[in-house]
Amino acid sequence: MPLSASKVIVPIDFSAASPAAIEAALDLVDHPSQLHLIHVMLPLETVSPGVLLGDITDERRTQKVTEALRRLAQENQAGEAHLEVSIGTPGLEITDYARRHDADMIVIPSHGYHGVKRLFLGSVAERVLRHSPCRVLVLRRNDADSPAG
Repeated sequence: MPLSASKVIVPIDFSAASPAAIEAALDLVDHPSQLHLIHVMLPLETVSPGVLLGDITDERRTQKVTEALRRLAQENQAGEAHLEVSIGTPGLEITDYARRHDADMIVIPSHGYHGVKRLFLGSVAERVLRHSPCRVLVLRRNDADSPAG
């Protein structure tokens, strides 16, 4: 069965794997407007100095990240993609967004972490796989840690 979709969600973490995820998703759709690029920010720590002093706000962060997301989309031939910046737990926010937008597929890069690194960093891709309302294509990074490393 060939992979194709009319509405594809691409979680963006701004890592080196993000452009490859956009490229893979573009191969699955007829037009860039069928892509939804989403970045999920973790909630602010209410006791951090920037929050306490009012220098850092969710609104300010959302604006800056949206600008960066727009640049990334344009640089990767996806300037007509829908952009979303949200705050919460990345895996759950991504799957909730896919559910709300009746997505056909989520294309997500995997960082390939193993062992202790994975234990402490968690796995957004794994959480997306577990909770997704649609098909999920997990892209393996070429430069990811090897199981022996």
